[in-house]
Amino acid sequence: MSITLKPYGSLPSGEVIQQATLEHAGLTCRIITYGGIITELWVPDREGHPADVVLGLPSLEAYLAGHPYLCAIVGRVAGRINGGSFTLDGKHYQLARTQPPNHLHGGETGLDKRVWTPATGETEKGEPVLSLHYVSPDGEEGYPGTVDITVRYTLTSGAGLRIDYEATTDAPTPFSPTNHAYFNLAGEGHPTIADHVLQIFTGRVVWKDEEGSLDTKISSVEGTRHDFRTPKTLREFIAEPGLHGENYILRGRNAPLPERVAVVTEPTSGRKMEVFTTTTSLQFYSSHFLDEAGLIGKTGTPYLKNCALCLECQGFPNGVNRPEIDDIILRPGTPYRQTTEYRFS
Repeated sequence: MSITLKPYGSLPSGEVIQQATLEHAGLTCRIITYGGIITELWVPDREGHPADVVLGLPSLEAYLAGHPYLCAIVGRVAGRINGGSFTLDGKHYQLARTQPPNHLHGGETGLDKRVWTPATGETEKGEPVLSLHYVSPDGEEGYPGTVDITVRYTLTSGAGLRIDYEATTDAPTPFSPTNHAYFNLAGEGHPTIADHVLQIFTGRVVWKDEEGSLDTKISSVEGTRHDFRTPKTLREFIAEPGLHGENYILRGRNAPLPERVAVVTEPTSGRKMEVFTTTTSLQFYSSHFLDEAGLIGKTGTPYLKNCALCLECQGFPNGVNRPEIDDIILRPGTPYRQTTEYRFS
């Protein structure tokens, strides 16, 4: 077990961004204090040879130039709030419509673009932990309440990357963050996820329309391409025009302990990733629009459409307007807690 911190680069203001390196149980993970971005995650294949399985950019300057939330903490609310507006305790709030007509991933300057304060440590089992802390002030990106947030990254003895989220607020506010990790289990730079085999342990989904607005009810995936209750490769799914993933409903309220909600395997490398979470929703995204960003990855490879997948564990994004599906309001005196673990074998 080891954990180190070193400078990664500087913002135009001169503020230094640090990068933490965590090593344990055959995994190596690197995370920067800008946006809590996971810049590298090295995982062994069936022969024990490691590869970096997350997308990323070559420098801090590249991240600052803009990207589609690559492996960053997103929020205060991950996903789309319909119309970018909500009414809370009788008061109406209008947020930035960052993906018109909706509000996406916390606004113009969400948690993915904030500088987090790091602290290093270890668990009782000797597992390395990076804690990131940020205080989001009242009114930031239009959200009410000052929210005190801590996100902890742990490399577990079970070959997992666990992410724990905790937060408190001084006023009611919608709050439901996630990490927007992009995975390719064949290794970063591999051109497609077509041969990845995906299983999602729910048949319930909230569909979105062409503008990305979420429906008002829960539906079934029965008879659709989005039915992953039985494992299947992604080849046919990503070949279908317009398909790029949906918001799956896991349960009505957060679970007390992480439960297994999805499994991905990559046959050539033999890598398997199991997803455990306490959250109510899972957003699957096939990186269908990634090529539009025109990104060159950290090893010099252009990032193409469908070259990675995201399995974002979060609350129901439009829960602030549809509390009957999921109440995502954080209130004073009731701390927010959420755990997600990506476990590799």
